[in-house]
Amino acid sequence: MTLIEQLIAATDASRVLTQHEDLVVYGFDGTAALKEMPAVVVLPRNTQEVAACVKIARAASVPVVTRGSGTGLSGGSVPLPGCVVLTLVKMDKIIELDEANLTLRAQCGVITKEIDDAAGRVGLFYPPDPGSMKISTIGGNVAENSGGLRGLKYGVTRDYVMGMEVVLPTGEIVWLGNKCVKDVAGYSMKDLFIGSEGTLGIITEVLLKLVPKPKARRTMLALYDTMEAAAETISAIIAAKIIPCTLEFLDRMTVKCVEDFARIGLPVDVEAVVLMETDGHPAAVEEEASQMMDLARKHGAREVKMAQSEAEGATLASARRSAFSALARMKPTTILEDVTVPRSELTHMVKFINDCAARRGLMIGTFGHMGDGNLHPTFLTDERNHEEMHRVEEALEEIVDETLRLGGTVTGEHGVGLAKKRFLRKQMGDGSYELMRSVKMALDPDALLNPGKIFDLKSAS
Repeated sequence: MTLIEQLIAATDASRVLTQHEDLVVYGFDGTAALKEMPAVVVLPRNTQEVAACVKIARAASVPVVTRGSGTGLSGGSVPLPGCVVLTLVKMDKIIELDEANLTLRAQCGVITKEIDDAAGRVGLFYPPDPGSMKISTIGGNVAENSGGLRGLKYGVTRDYVMGMEVVLPTGEIVWLGNKCVKDVAGYSMKDLFIGSEGTLGIITEVLLKLVPKPKARRTMLALYDTMEAAAETISAIIAAKIIPCTLEFLDRMTVKCVEDFARIGLPVDVEAVVLMETDGHPAAVEEEASQMMDLARKHGAREVKMAQSEAEGATLASARRSAFSALARMKPTTILEDVTVPRSELTHMVKFINDCAARRGLMIGTFGHMGDGNLHPTFLTDERNHEEMHRVEEALEEIVDETLRLGGTVTGEHGVGLAKKRFLRKQMGDGSYELMRSVKMALDPDALLNPGKIFDLKSAS
């Protein structure tokens, strides 16, 4: 049988796509200017079908690229020419919600927000909240170790993964982890696959930790005439031993775009807007909210607004949550970048990005997670303008170099994929880089799974 015939036999003809018009939508993810056509797309319904497809592809020496909703921003799910794409969105069942052990077990294709909604119905909470949570899948979140607005207080996806089912490059199925809060038996193998971007194995089920839902929340928005004042406020809040669930910022260009888009009443002449949220016990929340508002005023906020209701809080928070959508309206191509620096370097880094944009004649709006140093410089451009795209590449090189000079990382959330792999050795150094490649070669010596992402195995450079 041909490869296609074997894949149909392992799944179902209606879930094996080979026509050009069907394949086109699987040729790219959320990353600008990266696209390729796969040979075939398969939509498995369970782990056994995934394993069967991997075995078939391996026997034919055909690479496999795994895909969820395609919201990735580093090219991690962009296919290779002639590859098999396994799209796992039909594996969308919540298998178990265990209130006694505060865990939830789900197939990899469950939408992230559905997990939080399911937890919320029983008074529990799944904290990770990537910007794509309404459409991204939990398997993709684990494969990318997604962050989000609540990362400062609650951490990232890795902090909530207790176990997972993985299909290895051989087609073997393994379960890693359990419901135990403490477990130091052997290597922590599950952590190897979290953030591995589909290069080591295919995550088909996840066991997640839940926490009690906060009883109260307060949302505030502070407006500033200088980025320095906004950064000083953040530093003062942390120094006061307050850890909000959200500390986000938008620069002047982003504020203007958000106001044009969402019409929430923001003044467009401010240099920075900071979103602050605190949650927890009602008394503690009120005290922390009051302290944060006082600190914002003390450190130069022009105005501080507090939401008086949950609906108003959602409106204020939309200033940050709609940043990408607002910026994306400005030019045909939007390149959402992702670098992280120590918090103490935030003001310098934002200024560096703005100066870089001016030098290169580019439009860059910057927003991000001020509480943890994660910045999203967003290039507004047109990929059809090759000269401008060259300037975008030069600007990104400058931004990455400065990030690394400050002790930062080339990606805090989006992953390496195709977009950032040329920077990885520079950050990690030769020893760490080669150690990571050796792990890939040990588990996937044939480079079957997502080859060419993170690094190239055939070259030591």
